[in-house]
Amino acid sequence: MARSLVIVGAGPRGTGVLERIAANVPELYDGSGLDVHVVDPYPPGGGRIWRHDQSPLLRMNSQARDVTMFTDDSVEMAGPVLAGPTVHAWAGGDGRAFVSRRTHSGYLRWVYERAVAALPPGIAVHHHPRRALRVAGARHGRQTVRLEGLDAPLAADAVVLAQGHLDAEPDAEQIRLADFAARHGLVHLPPEFTADSDLSPARLPPGAPVLVRGLGLAFVDLMVLLTEGRGGRYEDGAYVPSGRESVLYVGSRRGVPYHAKIAYSLVGERPPLPRHLGPAEIDRLLALPGGADFRRDVWPLVAKELGFAHYHRLFTAHPERTRVPWAEFERAHAVCPPGGGPELDALVASAVPDPADRLDLGALDRPLAGVRHASAAALQEHLRTYISADLARRRDPERSADLALSHALLAVYGQLARLGDLGPWWHGFYSSLASGPPDPRLRNLLALSRAGVVRFLGADLRIAAGDGVFRAHSPTLPGHVTEARALVEARLPEPTVTTTRDPLLRALYADGAAATPAGLLAVDPADGRVLDRTGVPHPRRFALGPHTDARGPGGFTRPGGNGLALRQNDATARAVLALLRDLTGPRRA
Repeated sequence: MARSLVIVGAGPRGTGVLERIAANVPELYDGSGLDVHVVDPYPPGGGRIWRHDQSPLLRMNSQARDVTMFTDDSVEMAGPVLAGPTVHAWAGGDGRAFVSRRTHSGYLRWVYERAVAALPPGIAVHHHPRRALRVAGARHGRQTVRLEGLDAPLAADAVVLAQGHLDAEPDAEQIRLADFAARHGLVHLPPEFTADSDLSPARLPPGAPVLVRGLGLAFVDLMVLLTEGRGGRYEDGAYVPSGRESVLYVGSRRGVPYHAKIAYSLVGERPPLPRHLGPAEIDRLLALPGGADFRRDVWPLVAKELGFAHYHRLFTAHPERTRVPWAEFERAHAVCPPGGGPELDALVASAVPDPADRLDLGALDRPLAGVRHASAAALQEHLRTYISADLARRRDPERSADLALSHALLAVYGQLARLGDLGPWWHGFYSSLASGPPDPRLRNLLALSRAGVVRFLGADLRIAAGDGVFRAHSPTLPGHVTEARALVEARLPEPTVTTTRDPLLRALYADGAAATPAGLLAVDPADGRVLDRTGVPHPRRFALGPHTDARGPGGFTRPGGNGLALRQNDATARAVLALLRDLTGPRRA
């Protein structure tokens, strides 16, 4: 009987697992009698999020040279390295360019096809363009995966769930807002993938005010589709409207957009990480009775690690802006209590004269804390000044401590993956600093602000519904209320195993799979096996990606960066192949 593996999800994560299956087959499996079923209604490689069928105006938010699907010598894994090109090496052109998502979709499709071609003749891959509805089966027996529109399920000796970003049922606030919109003839667009939203002029009319909650990457996509997507253009740094734009009134928790991608490379010595948050510290946190509390136990170590990276770069690359040698500062910094405090503040004030060189994580998280403006015009000018200063700083190699901090955030994320679900704040903090939009997008945002097409509302944005309209207000602009007949939630949903619209995951949870307090699917960090509610891994079910508590900092990996996703893909692929090998029996000669 041929063995069978089902991979649910044909996007980057499913493709990455398939690539690692092909890499590890020579060592772990004899290559005969295996059917790999890839289940996804969207084309393999890009899947839904990176499908080719989306606006050519939408781009990646990483430079082409910084994105790879392939392992290299930096990746800490048991499997073999199979080198492959970055997006830049595959597509050509300028490696610093932020290529279109269509281009990246082509790259992902090529990676998928290369992985399929690398499999030995005894392994066949079958793509099923359908949704997976349910996985069932005894713990130690063959599993079945039911597909939409088919009576007979797929039989599987192992199942890998790699669905990627998922839609979610609306929460109580979204239900209330949607109901209000339906009763009053308003438009309410819930959290969703922006390329799937109905942004037609019939829904968001030209010249009409639209409230937007969110200033992250989903907002950037929305901004592009409602401006250039409606015929506007940029000339000499100014926006030339088409007249078909809506007017976007936008705010968020922070009230500012994500920081732009840094436009230079780190030259010279990198901070030697980990220093204060490595495997030993993670082991200690895992051993805490009752588990680790993020704010009490984890964040102080994170802050210490980030501070070390920032000041290491400042003192070693820009010593003229410091008052003491690095070795002296490091000794004093090492004995400061984790999480900061008066002792650290005094040390930094005495050794780093320019406040612009000091690391203030609180200000980075809440740059508008305590800021108040008496007029909307003053707030617009404040935000334009803030964005302009940020753009200048992100292009200035003299501020290279910022880039060291970005690298440290990525390294910290890789360490924290072992702790499981840490809640949404940490991922949002990381994303705002290290996973922001390309520099040109924020320059476009400045031009749109000057043209009056985008108007900032401030931090801690609140949305109310009454008297037939939506109303937005923020403490940044006391007493000021903005009304509109349309509201867009510019962010991806946060699906849980109980609210996701993915029927397979909901059924999996109903059947006894464990979830974190925040609702993410709980998996074994060693190989991605799905845990039950007693903490026991399922021998035949695996899961990877943003719907699990082993999610990573982003969708893709930088070459030479020991990417977390690549490590996870390899560990899961090897566990799957070892399982299939053991089920098959001794290897044939």
